[in-house]
Amino acid sequence: MYHLTPAFLQAAQGQQSMMPTIVMMVALFAIVYFFMIRPQNKKQKEIQNFRNALQVGQEVVTIGGIHGTVKSIDEVGNTVMLEVATGVKMKFEKSAIMPLGQKN
Repeated sequence: MYHLTPAFLQAAQGQQSMMPTIVMMVALFAIVYFFMIRPQNKKQKEIQNFRNALQVGQEVVTIGGIHGTVKSIDEVGNTVMLEVATGVKMKFEKSAIMPLGQKN
């Protein structure tokens, strides 16, 4: 016959109590993923699709808050020329362009 020592019983109870902790960690990760990571990835994908579909004449805003109208798009250099006032043109990286009314 085996004799179960108090130390063995205490160790066995410690192993059983790990399961709720693991379940809690998985649940916490799922909550963070569905409420923070997934929406952010979706938003980034929408912004990237917007930047890929830019057209001349479209009104946009830069991440710095400058409003302008797209005058030309350089796909090779990945830049956009914006007219920010009559006769005033500025060149921006395509990654700095946001849809009008979009918040960072």
